Amino acid sequence: MPAPLSASPADGLRFAFGTLTVLPVRVTRWDRPAARAGMLCAPLAGLVVGAVAAAAGLLLLFLGSGSALAAVASVAVPAVLTRGLHLDGLADTADGLGSGKPAEDALRIMKQSDIGPFGVITLVLVLAAQTAALARAYDDSWTRGALAAVVAGVAARLVMTLAARPAVPSARPEGLGAAVAGVVPAAAAAGAALTVAAAAAVAGGLLLGPAGLVRAVTAVALSVAAGGLLLRHCVRRFGGVTGDVFGGLAETAATTALVVASLG
Repeated sequence: MPAPLSASPADGLRFAFGTLTVLPVRVTRWDRPAARAGMLCAPLAGLVVGAVAAAAGLLLLFLGSGSALAAVASVAVPAVLTRGLHLDGLADTADGLGSGKPAEDALRIMKQSDIGPFGVITLVLVLAAQTAALARAYDDSWTRGALAAVVAGVAARLVMTLAARPAVPSARPEGLGAAVAGVVPAAAAAGAALTVAAAAAVAGGLLLGPAGLVRAVTAVALSVAAGGLLLRHCVRRFGGVTGDVFGGLAETAATTALVVASLG
């Protein structure tokens, strides 16, 4: 029986939460329409991850911890809720890019189970930057830190939606990258980006005033820009995207959003 030509919002939510988080959601469809709906729902999965991260940080602050420990908790939650897959993807992507080898050899390096020196260095720097940025935001105010964690979670998944546009090929014939590559129409991807930016603007404005509005929109915009630069480089080096590249994009966007949230 041929697969349906469309997927319901429920199919999309199950795909997004079932593939992008460890929440107990069973993916009932693994076809292109479900993948399309799922990647469009990816920012909603990021919203939940970011909200839980913010809640963990606020709880520790409420209990009397300093901003540094709260920041560590807010950085740890997304890693736990993804089983570290995005961080692993970031490390593998760094190893592949850092190897300087042709696409086929670089992809083989990325599939290896160990992490090389480029991956280790990248993980250390990225996690340090995320923690330091969140600590600075929490130092300014609990609300600013919590909003930063949420915006980072959403932006991290938004870049995945944008990376699933038809113009971006898959580097391999199998894996998550192949399953979602090219499934999101360009217009729908643009609509998702505008929706996220508008939501960030409203949240930032309501919670932190005009400065918060500008900071939140800037965080989303620069996250998309940073993810786009990495995506372009990966497509040029590897010939397309892989599941590891999607993870690297997510962590790059999240880090960019947090750094922007800490400034000013």
